[in-house]
Amino acid sequence: MKDKITALYCRLSNDDDLQGESNSITNQKAMLLDFAKKNGFHNTEFYVDDGWSGTNFDRPDFQRMVRDMENGKIGTVITKDLSRLGRDYLITGQYIEMIFPDHNVRYIAINDNVDTQKSENDMMVFRNVFNDFYARDTSKKIKAVFKAKGMSGKPLSPIAPYGYKKSEHDKDQWVIDEETAPVVRKIFRLCIDGYGPMKIANILTDEKILRPTAYNELRSTGQITCEKPYRWNCKSVVGILERQEYLGKIVNFKTRQKSYKCHKTLTNPVEDRMIFENTHEPIISQQDFDLVQEIRNNRRRKQKTNEINPFSGMVYCADCGKLMYICRHSKEGKSTEHFKCGSYSYDSKVCSAHYIRTVVLEQVVLAEMNSILDTVTKNEEEFVKTTIDSRNSEYMSEVKSAKKLLTKSEKRITELDRLFTRLYEDNVLGKISDSRFEVMSKNYENEQEQLKVKVAELTKFIEDKEQKCSDIHDFIELVKKIKHIDELTPNNLREMIERIIVHEPDKSSGHRQQEIEIIFRFNVVKSRIVLDGRDFDRRKKAA
Repeated sequence: MKDKITALYCRLSNDDDLQGESNSITNQKAMLLDFAKKNGFHNTEFYVDDGWSGTNFDRPDFQRMVRDMENGKIGTVITKDLSRLGRDYLITGQYIEMIFPDHNVRYIAINDNVDTQKSENDMMVFRNVFNDFYARDTSKKIKAVFKAKGMSGKPLSPIAPYGYKKSEHDKDQWVIDEETAPVVRKIFRLCIDGYGPMKIANILTDEKILRPTAYNELRSTGQITCEKPYRWNCKSVVGILERQEYLGKIVNFKTRQKSYKCHKTLTNPVEDRMIFENTHEPIISQQDFDLVQEIRNNRRRKQKTNEINPFSGMVYCADCGKLMYICRHSKEGKSTEHFKCGSYSYDSKVCSAHYIRTVVLEQVVLAEMNSILDTVTKNEEEFVKTTIDSRNSEYMSEVKSAKKLLTKSEKRITELDRLFTRLYEDNVLGKISDSRFEVMSKNYENEQEQLKVKVAELTKFIEDKEQKCSDIHDFIELVKKIKHIDELTPNNLREMIERIIVHEPDKSSGHRQQEIEIIFRFNVVKSRIVLDGRDFDRRKKAA
């Protein structure tokens, strides 16, 4: 055995580090080396995992030790105690009682008086179980601390998102990083302009902008060791485009782990997350963020011509509600480009084509947008008054009906509580049987649960409707910023318009007529336009 390695294994986790110097790597090394010299173990080699939990057996140096053992290089493994080898009693026991003996490896735990060559070590099983209990208890305490911190609105992430940095005065407070915040704004602006995540990543790479991992490494250590520090990828761009933190929010409990033994990270559903508003200065406005999410949800494949069509993902069929696809005959150029219903493209029996040429759509939409811009610019007060009056008449009946139903539902929930209390008393007094009580109480509970869901939906509906009445002022600010449009771009089109609805052409009068609905952002204005005849003369039907 003298030619084989005596493996001196040391492990320290963050939790063990809190217990004091006795568990430190330095202390473990000194103890193991002293024990090896006094007991005649030669050819010693240290295997050290610093900062690794005992429930995780994928530790780098532990796995290196296992590989050396499987290759027949190791004769003895020595640890300070059993917990240094691991805190999962099943896997630790498997290594000591099965894997080590299979490879003719002697195992020694100094403080626990375990030596697989000298005795059966009857108490070893119980010690491993106690070590496992310690890991379980520590995990519960850490989760409790993290939950308390997360519920208080402080960020759980140890690193600030790209675009922010930790405040020098408060490590739980994020402030804007003036170096990277412009990059975040650039990414959102490129997305609004019609570029996809891969194209954005290529632009950032060509401009030699440090990717988030490389930038964080440079900021923390003062040097860059990662390969291709300027090489952005699609995943990084998408992650930035989807982060609500850029709105000045803290989003906690995004992920979880199954247990203290299974370290696989799982994504929490949205309803299980905690979102705290106005915790730090936003980098992106709510309007731009919502616009980007809408673009991402309606993303389309790039055209073969490599051109970005400003209407991509915005034009819908009036009959089936599906997106309309852009079509172009490659040999004839842009003049033949047109939209047709997506359902019709898939199955002509499901819907009709709803054919409309892109150049016609551009003329109509551009004219309508400038008409709205001119109206607001020349007479803002009249526009606001007319719009609010129109919206009030549209929403008042819906909101009034919803509020009436909400009051009725809440009243019934309170009534069910009283009925359930009376039912329980009748059961206790013997007025109704247990079986009858169980059936009736279950019916009441089911009805109450359904009503609670309904109340939540009605409350959200009323809040949304009331919020839309204040969106008019956001639209006014947007109009003041744009003023006039000379050419349609993905940016200005999506800033002002939410969607365009195309109706089926009507030829019953002997010439072609086609209606188009333009729904402006925030649902502030809806325009209906009829294209009449071959020259497509614009006639506004209603606004």
